Amino acid sequence: EVQLVESGGGSVQPGGSLRLSCAASGFTFSAFVMRWLRQAPGKRLEWVSSINGGGDKTYYADSVKGRFTVSRDNAKNTLYLQLNSLKTEDTAMYYCVKGDGAPSGQGTQVTVSS
Repeated sequence: EVQLVESGGGSVQPGGSLRLSCAASGFTFSAFVMRWLRQAPGKRLEWVSSINGGGDKTYYADSVKGRFTVSRDNAKNTLYLQLNSLKTEDTAMYYCVKGDGAPSGQGTQVTVSS
């Protein structure tokens, strides 16, 4: 059974930083592209970032490029998202996703406010 457990969210002021983690189990983690998605209140699910299985190719939405960094540790079956220079518009529930799938975990809440 595929399990993805997100953690690391919290409440920060604008300009702050957070590091999200996603612990994966139930599949061969290193064989899959992983993605981060987010959903703000009242808005549609939004793609944030992707990383290939080897971790050497990364992709970002324009809205987070230069501020967020995705990475993975295949030995630990863990996906990360470093969030820097956070803005109020980054407030959302963040989910990690295996391949092209839909969110299956509970997500982790990021709230940016002054």
